[in-house]
Amino acid sequence: MYFKDKKVLVTGGAGFVGSNLVRRLVETEQAQVIVLDDFFTGRRDYLAGLSCEIHEGSVCDPKLVQKLVREVDIVFHLAARNIIASSRNPREDFETNIGGTLNVLMAARESGVEKVVYTSSVSVYGNPRYLPINEDDHIHLLTPYAVSKFGGEGYCLAFYEMYGLPVSIVRYSNVYGYNQDPCNPYCGVVAKFFQSVVNDEPPPIHGDGEQTRDFTFVEDAVEVTLLAASSPKAEGEIFNVGTGIETSVNTLAYSIIELFGKDLQPVYIDRRDIDNIRRRVVNIEKARTRLRWTPKFPLKKGLMETKKWFDQNLVERGGL
Repeated sequence: MYFKDKKVLVTGGAGFVGSNLVRRLVETEQAQVIVLDDFFTGRRDYLAGLSCEIHEGSVCDPKLVQKLVREVDIVFHLAARNIIASSRNPREDFETNIGGTLNVLMAARESGVEKVVYTSSVSVYGNPRYLPINEDDHIHLLTPYAVSKFGGEGYCLAFYEMYGLPVSIVRYSNVYGYNQDPCNPYCGVVAKFFQSVVNDEPPPIHGDGEQTRDFTFVEDAVEVTLLAASSPKAEGEIFNVGTGIETSVNTLAYSIIELFGKDLQPVYIDRRDIDNIRRRVVNIEKARTRLRWTPKFPLKKGLMETKKWFDQNLVERGGL
C-alpha cells in the first residue's frame, strides 16, 4: 500500500469529503494522518473512532500551516469556503481559498513534501460550450467560488513549473454521500432532498429542474484523489472527477422519492443567484487512462449507499 505508514496532512479533514478521505487513509491505507480544520462546516464526530491527530485552526494561519506541513510527506488540501459561503462573503472566500492555498504551497515547497493534491471544482467551467467538458475546455468564472478555486489551481501549477513542487489537481463534480449532513446550511442538493423526503415534505427545486449535473459518489471522489497522490503520471496535471453521466435535478428528485417509497411531488421555487449553470457533465477519460480509475457508483447505487448512511444516522442520533 502506497500510503502505509506515510505521514499525511488533510486540510479540511473534518468536512464532508475530507472526513471520508481521512477514514480511508486511516482504516484502509494505514497512513498516519494529521487533520487541520476550522470547523466552519466540519464536524468532530465525522472523525470519531479514527486514529488521527486533529488540529483546530485555519489554513489562513501561515505559521500553523508551516508547522503541520513540516511534519508530513503528503498534503491533501481540501480546506475551502464553499460556493454558498463564498457568494455571501467574497473577501473571506479570497482569504481562505486563495490565501490559504498559497500558505499550503509555500510550506510544502519549503518542507520538500512528496506530493500536494489540491481539490478544485468543475464550477470553474461555468456554462460550457460543449458537453462533455474536457479539462482543457474554456474556463468561465461565474461566482467568487469559481474564481478562488481557479486561482488556487493557478498557484499550484505555478509552483509546479517554477519550483518543481509535485502537485496534482482534481476537479470535483457535485459530490454526495456519507457525512453530507442536511442540517448543514451549506450542504449539497442530494442531502437536502433526502431530508425533505424523510420528513414527508416535497423536495424543493430551484428553477424548472431541467438543469443537469454530474453527480459523483464520495467513495469515487476519494479513490481518484488517492490515485492523484500516488501516481507519478498525475504530477502537474488536472483531472475531472465525475461519472460522465448527465442527470437532471428532476430525475434526481424522483429517484430519491422512489428510493424511500414515498408519494411526493417536487415543489418548484425561485432560482438562486448561484444557480447559473444550465448543463454539466464531465469527460473523465483522462483519469481513466492516466490513473486507471473508473467510478464504481452510478447514481442509483450511490443513492442506495447514501440512504444506508442516512438511515443509520437517523437511528443513532435520533434524527439529523
